[in-house]
Amino acid sequence: MAEAVEAVEAVEAVEAVEAGGREGGGILAPLSGLMARRIAQERSGSVVVRDPEFVRRLVGPVGRCMRYFSPEVRGVENLPETGPVLVVGNHSCLFYMPDTWVVALAITARRGVEAPAYALVYDLLLGIPGLGEVLRRLGGVPAEGKEAERVLAEQAAVLVYPGGDREACRPWTDRNRIVFSGHNGFIRLALRSGVPVVPVVGYGSHDAVIVLSRGERLARVLGLERLRIKVFPIVLGPLGVSSILTLPMPSAVTVEFLAPIDWSGRGPEAAEDDAVVDACYDEITGVMQEALDRLHAERPHPLRRGISSLLRTVAGSCVGPGADGAEEGRTTLGETATTSDNDGDARGSTNSWWSSIRGRRLCRPRPGDVGTGAGRG
Repeated sequence: MAEAVEAVEAVEAVEAVEAGGREGGGILAPLSGLMARRIAQERSGSVVVRDPEFVRRLVGPVGRCMRYFSPEVRGVENLPETGPVLVVGNHSCLFYMPDTWVVALAITARRGVEAPAYALVYDLLLGIPGLGEVLRRLGGVPAEGKEAERVLAEQAAVLVYPGGDREACRPWTDRNRIVFSGHNGFIRLALRSGVPVVPVVGYGSHDAVIVLSRGERLARVLGLERLRIKVFPIVLGPLGVSSILTLPMPSAVTVEFLAPIDWSGRGPEAAEDDAVVDACYDEITGVMQEALDRLHAERPHPLRRGISSLLRTVAGSCVGPGADGAEEGRTTLGETATTSDNDGDARGSTNSWWSSIRGRRLCRPRPGDVGTGAGRG
């Protein structure tokens, strides 16, 4: 019966998108019906499940790629090692999302590859051939529908970015703002499920790109709104002003897991109470904005710091492991995934994951180097 209801909902979603396509124009409007059918197939067809071995194979390569952004992770001890939890983050840096990858790596290090961990993904991405399967194997589940509640009931960690593409493509002048745009579905999800909520704030990621405008008018001209895409960002890059994605700059990325928020005492029925939902929304966005303001005040120039750190890392990699010039007391993915007190617990749970990342060479070995895992990293 449940499968039949989901199938009907999928058909209705297709009809809604196709109706939108018939009602207006747009350069890319003919693609809307095709993508709608792909989304419907993703919802009603066989589901590719999360593949722990696939995740395990990607941990090292993704971690090494993230060193471009000199990542630092704080407060990971606030993330429960077991049990269901909803992790709520702010979205930045267009579609590169380095802070998202850093958060995912930290969750994996904290809870282990085998532990169920998922991320809510826009349905359209899951409907793209090839990409949808990869995202599913990594733990992506549709943001729409009931899958998030199902995996939370199975004791999973679920990562959600309520700001979506509107926040990820916000102008550079708003880079230090939390922009959830009133999206409160994650609040209702947390209340219905009765799980703890762990906010995680990313800082510095949006300094890596100079977004001049979300390009909302351009998105309408292209007909992208029929796919619920309301932005087509206009950026300033080496080629000047354009809508062509450019290589992000090596801004230093800091992510901080904040203290868990417990709304379970309000009961699942509170999910239908707009006043309660609004209060919870104000609470979590306020806490996250305070943390973002604090990080900005502490380190106001992430791009300058990132360039400096990257140059030291490259120089240190040419010299040998351990000579990367890391700041004293600083925590990076190459070392560990937390800045908790040196009690051995959180650090011990993450060192094994990042040991293969630390000390990897970015330059060819020099004559006389011995036992350093020489090679390109």
